[in-house]
Amino acid sequence: MTQGNGLSGAYRATLSRLKAQKGYKSILGLKVLMWVLHSERPLRAEELCHTLGIEIGSPDLDPENVPALRTLMESCLGLVTVEASSSTVRLVHFTLQEHLLRDLTLFHNPHSAIADVCLTYLNSRSVRDLSPTLDSATATMPLLEYASIYWAMHTRRGMTGNIKILALRLLDRFDEHISAQLLLLHNNEDTRCGPWFRRVARGPRGFTGLHGVAALGIVEILPALLDMKEWDVNATDFKGNTPLAWAAEKGHDGVVKMLLERKGLNPNKAGAESGKTPLWLAAGKGHEGVVKMFSEREDVNPDHTDTINGETPLMWTAWGGHEGIVKLLLEREDVDPDRVDTKYGQTPLSWAARNGHEGVVKILLEREDVNPDHADTIYDQTPLLLAAENGHEGVVKIVLEREDVNPNRADIIHGQTPLSRAAQNGHEGVVRMLSERKDVNPDQPESKHGRTPLSWAAGGGHEGIVKMFLQREDVNPNQGDAKYGRKPYSWAADGGHVSIVKMLMERRYVNPNQAVTHNGHTLLSWESWAAGKEHEGIVEMLWNEKMSKTRQTPNLVPLYSRGRLRKGTRG
Repeated sequence: MTQGNGLSGAYRATLSRLKAQKGYKSILGLKVLMWVLHSERPLRAEELCHTLGIEIGSPDLDPENVPALRTLMESCLGLVTVEASSSTVRLVHFTLQEHLLRDLTLFHNPHSAIADVCLTYLNSRSVRDLSPTLDSATATMPLLEYASIYWAMHTRRGMTGNIKILALRLLDRFDEHISAQLLLLHNNEDTRCGPWFRRVARGPRGFTGLHGVAALGIVEILPALLDMKEWDVNATDFKGNTPLAWAAEKGHDGVVKMLLERKGLNPNKAGAESGKTPLWLAAGKGHEGVVKMFSEREDVNPDHTDTINGETPLMWTAWGGHEGIVKLLLEREDVDPDRVDTKYGQTPLSWAARNGHEGVVKILLEREDVNPDHADTIYDQTPLLLAAENGHEGVVKIVLEREDVNPNRADIIHGQTPLSRAAQNGHEGVVRMLSERKDVNPDQPESKHGRTPLSWAAGGGHEGIVKMFLQREDVNPNQGDAKYGRKPYSWAADGGHVSIVKMLMERRYVNPNQAVTHNGHTLLSWESWAAGKEHEGIVEMLWNEKMSKTRQTPNLVPLYSRGRLRKGTRG
């Protein structure tokens, strides 16, 4: 069973023997293969055993029906195995999966069968009696987590009349069911602490069956659910979300369409805490189809701001780079494309430039009502500076094509220009584009500490950028900063960047006897400091420089005092 075309033949022979087993073993073996093959995630051994102990139509669970793992393994005739490290059950070889999937007659509607088991399990008395405030499955009910999280996925792929009945029974009092709690916790695993977790830890309050169907996107059940009883379509759950908000955020177009047709629905109802409308949530997640439905309605406000950062849907979608949604929103006359948020004071263009979304930047710059040089209200950072800082060469190129952009404009906090910020972060392509401009000063010091772009590049170890600056006649390689008086080679030595220190020392403008800092350190006294920083390459280079400049035996006391050199290692 290990080589060539013989595998398929061996699998067929084993499956024939499996089906020919007497008694319940043949049915059990096929069920095991079906679950292992079609489950949404690998099942642990105890989970798999419990799936096969569920009696469809039974009102409660019977532990006596759960088969032993050994029985399952024997019934599969070696086609499945249990991983020792994770206790999960898997097929014996990946080629077996390919073989089983090719046989369309082997399992009849497997997702329907799995959904039937999950919903029967969740509707049992034993599960319904569990507290909805639990945050994990109990040891006696190992299938509870899988059934709670994945029943809807199997239902969407294998809907039947019986499954619809079971699903409606579960959803009738969903906000009091443990499965709603486990579903919410699973979808927010990264927030198992803080205010949100403390709220959901008290149970899925207000998360009704209508909220659940909207969040899960089970459009096939929604009409029957809406007819089942009178629902408040604008009701909010513990999180402040309406069913429409859940469907919009998850991108379930069909559910959104049905809900928007309901009489009395408020399409603009925002979350109580976040202030985010359904349109805002859909735009932020990049669900273009949902946004299109909202944007076509006159009763939807497309420029609504949230209460946390004061951001509009356009800002959020520009940040995410969703070009199609940006175009849809800009088709509305009641959308301000140059509006700033209340927290950072940035425009949609700034957010797109910061994240390098070239397409969105192009779309926004095509409009006459967008200022390409609009700086934020806190740091006075322009879109160009934000793009340069993050190394987005394409965006920098697009913005620089505008004549109404000042490429040398500095922010107000540090006084850094786009060139300075790009040099600091090592974005060589951006530095090249900016330094080639006649209206950009390549040696402009920042206003806070007085460091030049060369100083920032040298301190960061960006060798290519340092080379670029040293090839220019309008860059002073010996210019110290205003705060400490430190030269570029001092900052390079501080970071242990040997090659950059060497490049700078080779410049004829660098005076080895000139003070490196305001406190009087010179280049030739810097090896004591470098030894203290454990920069061996810097120590050796400065040593050689001192020997060539003084032609004397240097005083090694500073080095010995730091314990970095042993007597006899030099001389």
